[in-house]
Amino acid sequence: MAAPHLDLTKRIAFIGGGNMAKAIIGGLFAVGFPAANIAVSEPFPPAIEALKTAYPASFITSDNNAAITFGGAAQPADLILFAVKPQVIKSVAEGVSVAVQKHKPVVITIAAGIRVADLARWLSADPVTHAPLPGASAPAIVRVMPNTPALVSEGASGLWADASLDGAKKDLAFSVVNAFSQRAYWVEKEGLLDVVTGVSGSGPAYFFYLLEALEEAAVQLGMPRDIARGLAAQTCVGAGKMALSMEDPTILRRNVTSPNGTTHAGIQVFEAAGAKKVMIDVVKAATRRAEELAEVMGSQL
Repeated sequence: MAAPHLDLTKRIAFIGGGNMAKAIIGGLFAVGFPAANIAVSEPFPPAIEALKTAYPASFITSDNNAAITFGGAAQPADLILFAVKPQVIKSVAEGVSVAVQKHKPVVITIAAGIRVADLARWLSADPVTHAPLPGASAPAIVRVMPNTPALVSEGASGLWADASLDGAKKDLAFSVVNAFSQRAYWVEKEGLLDVVTGVSGSGPAYFFYLLEALEEAAVQLGMPRDIARGLAAQTCVGAGKMALSMEDPTILRRNVTSPNGTTHAGIQVFEAAGAKKVMIDVVKAATRRAEELAEVMGSQL
C-alpha cells in the first residue's frame, strides 16, 4: 500500500524545538512542506534565536498555545507534535489542553514511555485544577517511537493509534512521520511500541557497540583508528542496505560465509559465545525496561 500523500496545506505546531524536532522539520522541508506552515515553541531564549535564524519563514515562539494558534491566525495547527522530555509532558500537555479541546488537532507524541491514555487524560484536564475540563472529548493521538538516525534522514519509526481514530487523521500523522523516516510501520497494539523501542529505538546503540568492537579489534591488529572506523561504519551501512533491498539476512550471511573461510572462522566465535542469544536477550531487556518506564511515568506524573 502506498504511503499517504502529505497535504502541504496543513499546519503543524511543534511543542519543543530540540534535535528531534529539527530532524523532523528537516524531513518535512525535504518533501516540500512550506516553512510558513510550521510553528515551533521553545522555552529557552538562545534556542529560540537559533530557530528563528534556521527557519525565518516559520512561526517561532516561547508560548506553546501561541504555536498551536500560529499567533492567533485564522487557521490554527492541524497537527501538534510533542517533542519534549517525558518528565515535563504532563505540565506541558495540561498547559495546552484548552487549545487542544477547542481546535481538535491531531496530536503526535514522540515522548518515550508516555502512554496514549495518560496523554489523553492530561490533554483533557484543566491546567489549574487538573480536573477534567467540562465537555472535554478524547483527543486524536498517535504515539510514535522514532530513532536517532532520523537526525541524518535515516530514521525508522513505529506508530500506534487507538482504533477509534479515523483514517484521515491516521493518514495525516503517517505522512508526517514518513517524511522523516526511511521506514515507518503501524503496530497493532500499543505494547508493541515497547518492542519497537527495544529493536530500533535502542538499536542504534547496539550497532555503535558493535562498531566500537570492530574498530578496536582492527586497531589491536595494527590498523590506524580512522581507517578502522571508516571500514567498520561503511560495512554497517552497506550490510543494512543489502538487508533492506535483497534477501533474508540469514541467506545474506550464508552467502558471504564460505566453508572454512575467514568469515566462517569469525562466525564460529560468535556461535561459541552464544552471540545470537545475547542479542535476543538485549532486545528483550530493553523492551522490558521500556514497559517498566511506561508504568512508572503513568503512575508518577
